[in-house]
Amino acid sequence: MTIRHPVREYEAMDEQLLAFLSYLEQEYQYSENTIAAYRNDLHQFLEYLEQHVGVSLSAWSNVTKADIQTYLTHMKHKEQPYASSTIARKVAAIKSFFNYLSAQAIVEDNPTVEIESPKVKKRLPQTLSPTEVERLLEAPAAGDSAKNLRDVSLLNVLYETGMRVTEVVSLQLEDIDVEQATLSSPTRQGEARAIPIADTTLSLLSDYLAHGRPQLASDPTERALFLNHRGEKLTRQGLWLIIKGYARQAGLNTDVTPHTLRHSFAVHRLSHGLKLEEIQHLLGHANISTTQIYAQMEAADGEPPVATTTV
Repeated sequence: MTIRHPVREYEAMDEQLLAFLSYLEQEYQYSENTIAAYRNDLHQFLEYLEQHVGVSLSAWSNVTKADIQTYLTHMKHKEQPYASSTIARKVAAIKSFFNYLSAQAIVEDNPTVEIESPKVKKRLPQTLSPTEVERLLEAPAAGDSAKNLRDVSLLNVLYETGMRVTEVVSLQLEDIDVEQATLSSPTRQGEARAIPIADTTLSLLSDYLAHGRPQLASDPTERALFLNHRGEKLTRQGLWLIIKGYARQAGLNTDVTPHTLRHSFAVHRLSHGLKLEEIQHLLGHANISTTQIYAQMEAADGEPPVATTTV
């Protein structure tokens, strides 16, 4: 009689899951946050299988279409059901994983082939009006501390460039080209993308570099542009908290995030005549279809919409 070791078998499944995440990182240059989302979604799926399929599950090849459909039903009808958009994301992660397993000949039959994702009603991104943006950018300008100098330049960089939060916190000192008035940010394909910055933003950055950053810096070898109060590289979470604080200070009745400023940048530039292809380049979109959502927003409203709900 063969004695089965489910824990050992689950470990093998987990190793294949980790190999998939490594594949995404190396082949597609996905960001840390995208990889983390895949990891969380797939680990949650594996935990569900462990609890509900049990010892009958010894490999990913044993996962059936019925197992996945049962998991979908579980997510829809649990005590606190997931939103359809969340379920769609989790299904996409599972489908992508099994496509990988199939390509690697780890599974012979892909159980996700006929699995349909829940239909998600597309919602237009939330933005701020130009007046609201102005109030937000003015909030940290009230003081002249190192923190204020950092934050006023930080918010202006976010709005004036449309950069992603990960791109902003990853900026290094050498990424600023004062003569060309640009910031350099790598694309997901590994190529450098030069992002123009306005004279006012360049002036604010220069002020921060001359008078703010030296007060925050504790390690002369640290090359990160934006530092926290400990002199370390500012984190994504830290940036989010900064924006949340100033949004409250500015009296904005909306849940402002770094992406709110990115969306606002795109819509406002489009309304001022910038071509969609130029906005695509500035935002770093690989496909212009991603950028076209902003044209739909302008067409639907005629002017930049005011945010009233969470992005």
